[in-house]
Amino acid sequence: MASLNVLVTAASRRVPLVAAFQRAVHDLPQGGRVIVTDINPLSPAVRVADRAYRVPLAGDTGYVDALLDICVAERIGLLVPTIDDELPLMAGARPVFEAHGVQVAVSPRTTAEVCNDKRATCAHLRRHGVSAVRTWRPDELPSPAPFPLFVKPRTGRGGVGAYAARTARELEFFCDYVDDPVVQDLLDGPEYTIDVLCDFEGRPLSVVPRQRAVIRAGVMDRGRTVADPRLIDLGIACARALPFRGAVNLQCRMRDGRPHVFEINARFSGGIPLTIAAGAPFPRMLVDLALGRPVAPSLGLFTDGLWLTSYESSFYVPDEEVRDALAPVPSGLAHARLGDAA
Repeated sequence: MASLNVLVTAASRRVPLVAAFQRAVHDLPQGGRVIVTDINPLSPAVRVADRAYRVPLAGDTGYVDALLDICVAERIGLLVPTIDDELPLMAGARPVFEAHGVQVAVSPRTTAEVCNDKRATCAHLRRHGVSAVRTWRPDELPSPAPFPLFVKPRTGRGGVGAYAARTARELEFFCDYVDDPVVQDLLDGPEYTIDVLCDFEGRPLSVVPRQRAVIRAGVMDRGRTVADPRLIDLGIACARALPFRGAVNLQCRMRDGRPHVFEINARFSGGIPLTIAAGAPFPRMLVDLALGRPVAPSLGLFTDGLWLTSYESSFYVPDEEVRDALAPVPSGLAHARLGDAA
C-alpha cells in the first residue's frame, strides 16, 4: 500500500504549496506527511506543516548533511527544493539522496546554473531557436544603445534591483548602481509566467500560462490562466532546449504578438496556487512520480480564464514559543526540530 513523506525546503511563505502536498499525500492509502525546513521558526509554512526543522543557510557547509539527516529520520521519499540558491547544490547531491531512496525534484545542475544566470539563460535559448530577449553585459552593448533598455542583477530574483533605462544617463547610472548587472531590451507588453512540470526523465507533463495582472514583491497578487497556444508551445520549446526535472517557471512578455522569455526559475513559482486551482495538480503529479506511478501528459488541460486574487493571512505565536524555537541548535547538530531546540 502506498505512502510517502515529502520534504519541502525553505518553505517560508509557501503555505498553499505545503497544503497542496499535504492533500496529495493524505489521500494516499497509507497516508504520508509533509515536513518543511526553514532558517526562521516564524515562517508561516512552519505553522501548517506536519513537522518543521530549522536548518542552516543553503550556502553553509552542513546544509546537505542536515537535509540528508532529516530525510533519513523522517523516511522522506520526495525532496522538493524551492529556492534558486540551493538548486545547483541539490542537483549535484541528488545521487546521495537517491542512494537513500529519496527522489529529488530538481533539474540537472547544468540547467540550474544556466537558469540562475539571466544572461546565460537567454543566450542558451536563443542558440536553440527559442524566443528570448536580447541580453548583454554592459560592456557588450551595441553602439548606439538600442533604447529603451532594462537593467537588472544577473543573478537576482523577485524583481529586486531592476530598472528601466530610457536614456544614456539612466543606463550609465543603473549599470553602476546595480551589482553585477545585465541589460535587456525593455519588453512593455503583457507579462506572463508559464508553469511547467516535467517528469524525472525531462518529459513535459503540464504547461499552464498565467497572466500577471498585479505583482507585489515579485509575486503575482492578481492574475489569470491563459490557454494561449503560443505560450504553451513556448513552455514546451524551453523544455526541449533545457532538460527540466520537476516544476519550473518561465517568465516572458509579449512583443509584436510573440512571447519572449526574459528569465527562467527552475523551481515552483510563487503563483503556483492558481495553476493548481485550475486543474493542474503539480504536487499530486510529483507524488505519483515519486511512487513510480505513470503520469500521462496533460498539456493544455486546465481551466482557462481562472482568476486569482490574493490577500494576507496571519498566524499568532506566543512569545515563549518563539524564544524556544530561536534557541541555539544543540552542539554537534546541523539542524533542530522546531520546538525541540532547547
